[in-house]
Amino acid sequence: MSVVAIANQKGGVGKTTTAINLGAALAALEHRVLLVDCDPQGNATRGLGQQAGSPNLYHVLSDGVAVGEAIRSTGFPNLDLLPCDRDLVGVEVEFARQEGWQTRLQQSLAGLDQEYSTILLDCPPSLGHLTVNGLVAADAVLVPLQCEYFALEGLSELVATIDRVRAALNRKLEIGGIVLTMFDDRTNLSRDVEEEVRRHFGPRVYRTTVPRNIRLAEAPSHGCPVLEYDIKCRGAEAYLGLAREYLGRVA
Repeated sequence: MSVVAIANQKGGVGKTTTAINLGAALAALEHRVLLVDCDPQGNATRGLGQQAGSPNLYHVLSDGVAVGEAIRSTGFPNLDLLPCDRDLVGVEVEFARQEGWQTRLQQSLAGLDQEYSTILLDCPPSLGHLTVNGLVAADAVLVPLQCEYFALEGLSELVATIDRVRAALNRKLEIGGIVLTMFDDRTNLSRDVEEEVRRHFGPRVYRTTVPRNIRLAEAPSHGCPVLEYDIKCRGAEAYLGLAREYLGRVA
């Protein structure tokens, strides 16, 4: 089982879109996938047409509820969800008063290796307690990077955080890859950002890029992955390609 934290402290880079649609693409390729919504905004939960209800991730982390009681089927074959809602904000305060808070998510997910081949953690757009929990629980970090200038500025900070977590809390943690999102090959900016990122990070950058695509933007409002909404669109093709490339890297 691989645990992958999808993280970037900058918002609006396609992080939740990647979590939902990479998960669905892996599931379509017959891999059992669990998507854990670690962001109190609950976008991944709603984007899959779900309500957090009770129990959810907050109750797992705060009250010690068994993780299996909070997991639910999404209706998309092979893809399950551990949902959350805004109550999850509370753990940021609660964790500050507890020892060993950094490993709470890791402990909660232990024992799921017989159920899933991949667990995707949709982390918040910040470097707070929840993201640190995700990085400690993960084997690798997948970084969605919007093809715009300001997106590059936060990348070094995220890399430094990953290095600190690796040194202090999770020696196996690595950058599993950088995914260029909202890519528009008609613009010089997208091409310039791609060139810069590939020059600095080399093979860590996935060959597959995710284009700007209206069907990707529409799918969450219908409560389903883009593969269910419009499997023939460019966004669906991109995430299927990304899933195949991901599997080739972890094989």
